[in-house]
Amino acid sequence: MGQPGLWWTVPPWAVGVLVVVLSRGGSPGGSDVAVLAVTTVLVVAGGWLLDRRPLPGLALLLVTLPVGGLLSVGVLPFAQFAVVDFALYRIAATAARRVSAVALAAAAGVEILCLLSAPPAYSVVVLFTVIAWLLGRAVGQAGEHTAARVGWTAAQAVTDERLRISRELHDTVAHSMGVIAFQAGAARRVIETRPDEAARALGEIETAGREVLTGLRRLLVALRDGDPAPSGGLADLPRLAATGVRVEIRERGGRRTLPPEVDRAAYRIIQEAVTNVARHAATGSCAVTIDYREAEVAVEVVDGGRGGRGPIVPGFGLAGMRERAALLGGEFTAGPAPGGGFRVAARLPVEAR
Repeated sequence: MGQPGLWWTVPPWAVGVLVVVLSRGGSPGGSDVAVLAVTTVLVVAGGWLLDRRPLPGLALLLVTLPVGGLLSVGVLPFAQFAVVDFALYRIAATAARRVSAVALAAAAGVEILCLLSAPPAYSVVVLFTVIAWLLGRAVGQAGEHTAARVGWTAAQAVTDERLRISRELHDTVAHSMGVIAFQAGAARRVIETRPDEAARALGEIETAGREVLTGLRRLLVALRDGDPAPSGGLADLPRLAATGVRVEIRERGGRRTLPPEVDRAAYRIIQEAVTNVARHAATGSCAVTIDYREAEVAVEVVDGGRGGRGPIVPGFGLAGMRERAALLGGEFTAGPAPGGGFRVAARLPVEAR
């Protein structure tokens, strides 16, 4: 049976037909055979339409109620009522709410008309119909909730991926452009008095430009191939010298291998902090401290520049650093250092929470 609706109508009808045949001693009369043939055709046709056109399919099944009552059996045949209940469950579970409500009203109405002349005890079949509809609606609502949750999860995954890409683009471009701007300013100031220094600064600009192009190319290739965007780690800290700021690196606790996401986040936080030193601190040096602790790694960047003046207005750099730390369940602080200058610090758990 290629149509799923047939599985909800034909098997219960076949069981009902078997009961009717056995109740007649295995030899139903000629009129009973004709009624069974007609109702069987209606059941198959109704089940075949059930999923594609629920209401017309149910209408064919409801026709079996008065037709099935023509069977010359000593008890009221319930097979057609069972088939209607199964079909109503299917409609309630898969069709729109309005369609299922119309189906319930139609089924209950036809059943009540067919049972007007039956003993009161037979009215329980209407209750079974309502129960079948309620069970179907419960299953349908659970499916709708699951589909909505899957859709939300997919949308959230897209949003998270966009945020990750934006962070990588910001870290790659902002750092290199900061270096280029710093070195270009230095070259402009000394190009007439100290051409050698200007040439060195222009060489740094060329190197930074090549690095940002390479980084962008790798990022685009990674996005095209569906791989995680490449990123640096603490082993790449010597490259920060290209910012034009003298970086003093201090390590405590003994260097060890960190989880990739922790290693990448620590490097990006330090990179952004050093870039901010080159842009805003008006100083030529900063100290980077990496403390390898038992359950976490702590990084700190302190410069001796002019520090913060007035309230701190977080930009994309500070927000990105704070977000990276928060995603790993860590802590991030940034503000004027007690002895002057500016301090950026982060604590990243070695095991993500």
